[in-house]
Amino acid sequence: MSVKARLLAVALAAGLGLWPACGGGPRVALDPETQAFYDTARLIMTREESRIFNLLPDKDSRKEFIDDFWDKRDPNPDADTNEFKEEFQARVAYVSRRFQGEGRRGWDTDRGRIYIFMGPPDRFEEDFSHGDSSISGSIIWWIYYDYGLGIEFVDDKGNGSYRIRNYQGDFFDAIDVLKLGAYVGTEDAFLKKAVKFDLTYDAASGEVEVDLPAKLINFKEDDEGRFRIDLRFKFYVYTGPELAKTVLEEDRTFTASNQEIDGLTNVPFRFTLPLKPGVNTIDVIIRGKDESSGRIRRLFEIKVPS
Repeated sequence: MSVKARLLAVALAAGLGLWPACGGGPRVALDPETQAFYDTARLIMTREESRIFNLLPDKDSRKEFIDDFWDKRDPNPDADTNEFKEEFQARVAYVSRRFQGEGRRGWDTDRGRIYIFMGPPDRFEEDFSHGDSSISGSIIWWIYYDYGLGIEFVDDKGNGSYRIRNYQGDFFDAIDVLKLGAYVGTEDAFLKKAVKFDLTYDAASGEVEVDLPAKLINFKEDDEGRFRIDLRFKFYVYTGPELAKTVLEEDRTFTASNQEIDGLTNVPFRFTLPLKPGVNTIDVIIRGKDESSGRIRRLFEIKVPS
């Protein structure tokens, strides 16, 4: 088995968490509603979300977490329905039916987990006459053009139970983006790429600075010939062992001339956001002011000295 195949096997065994589990799961017994949520939503939790969820002490705090979990992934908060949540639940229902014959819950199979993350492949190939004597059944490839990714599944024993053996493309980068709530919809504010941005904290001023890569912003030209971007920032801050939550939401506009745009590498935005001593987890969601115009998201851990 190749190194990348071993890494992928470890990630799949951990529920595609891509990081070690925090404490082996929630520290208290879950009520039925929360357990039903956690059974599948854990697959798309970020490392930071998993840590927070595992520390929640009661049903009320878990309910608040669940509401926030789906809100953060909602591609259009002004709409009556959360399309991401509905699509996720539809995929879970599908894999529960489609892959139950592999002897496990559909979302615990390799094909089921990939389907939950990425949906149906753009191209499907199955080879029954592959000539690999170590594989009794067929070899399947799922190909996703948007991610530049191909995933190979093999039926070792010929019993219809498939595992991932190999992949081509940046599998882990695609999963990281999808775990943050990527949704295939209108993407006007940001170009259709994984936008990784930076956040720094200035303790002296009590401000955070968010730096967006200029080359991945879809600037619009206004009536005066200047280029602008109108954004809505939302910060969720979790602090201390009690996980005290603070939420800040602000709109910002950036404008620049054509000459300024040419030499621009990053677009900085500063916000007053005093953090408390200890570890602060900051969950940043950035959208175009038109709620249907795309979103990006990233989480940061900032340690503030006592």
